[in-house]
Amino acid sequence: MKQIVPPFNKETAAAKVQLAEDAWNSKNPERVSLAYSVDSQWRNRDLFFTGREAIAAFLTDKWSKEQHYKLRKYLWSFTDNRISVRFEYEWQEADSGQWFRTHGNEHWEFNEEGLMRVRDMSANDIKINESDRKF
Repeated sequence: MKQIVPPFNKETAAAKVQLAEDAWNSKNPERVSLAYSVDSQWRNRDLFFTGREAIAAFLTDKWSKEQHYKLRKYLWSFTDNRISVRFEYEWQEADSGQWFRTHGNEHWEFNEEGLMRVRDMSANDIKINESDRKF
């Protein structure tokens, strides 16, 4: 598959968002990490880290705690090499069994090769009943 590279237009930005959703729903940390530059800088809520190894480690830990993870991403806006998305995902806490829906926003910046070099994420978790799941 050909890499989608900046500058983005509406179609390529939407395709980049769909690729990200598909990769994250695979729950494969190594696969997901390949979409990021080797020195990618992340802010995930209150965590800050850099690089593919840190990304893969973060995702491995995340998905060990967030069972039955299912994500939806929606294109919010884009420019030449940046994309903003809003997202929702549902998951069940491994320890307690409590279900959650997480709502948030991400801002992405890409390098010339189409790899994400900056990911800035903010989110809120809402407790839900299993019967209230949408995904």
